[in-house]
Amino acid sequence: MKLRYLSILAVAIATIGAYSCIDQENTVDAIFARDMEAIDEYLATNSLVNVKEFEDARGFRVIWQEVSGSGVFAEVGDTIRANYTGKLLDNSVFDTSIEDIARENGIYVDSRPYIPIQFRTGLGSVIPGFELGLLNIEVGDKATVIMPSELGYANNPPSGIPVNAPLIFEIELIEVKRGPTGN
Repeated sequence: MKLRYLSILAVAIATIGAYSCIDQENTVDAIFARDMEAIDEYLATNSLVNVKEFEDARGFRVIWQEVSGSGVFAEVGDTIRANYTGKLLDNSVFDTSIEDIARENGIYVDSRPYIPIQFRTGLGSVIPGFELGLLNIEVGDKATVIMPSELGYANNPPSGIPVNAPLIFEIELIEVKRGPTGN
């Protein structure tokens, strides 16, 4: 009986000890709250053409600038082609498929081809929020996708992007080629 109480006490102490070691400022919930506050501030101080809008519980937003009405949506397994510009919430551009935008923002690389990105959806070849944005718009649409860091690079970003940075992508879905299932 004594051993049982000691075991319970040891587990309780270990739990308290482990909990006290957690950095409360960097929990998933704390990072999400900071991301949402920063995104709300961005939207309050930056005017975006808004003809249609979508937001989900994860803080993922799509704000359409142009709606094509094509009725053609990409599905998981399809190959898509799209133009994009990736930005931070301070509007600094970190990547784009458009040469003029790369030049204007000082990120042009001579050896890189500036062409629409092409990838097959559902393979994890791009960050989740970028793919989710493209799966929510029709061919011909132009939209701004805003995502909390969890749907972007989170705590493992490439060079030039801060850890846990919410991201913005201006995207245009150019083409959808149906996947092997034919959808």
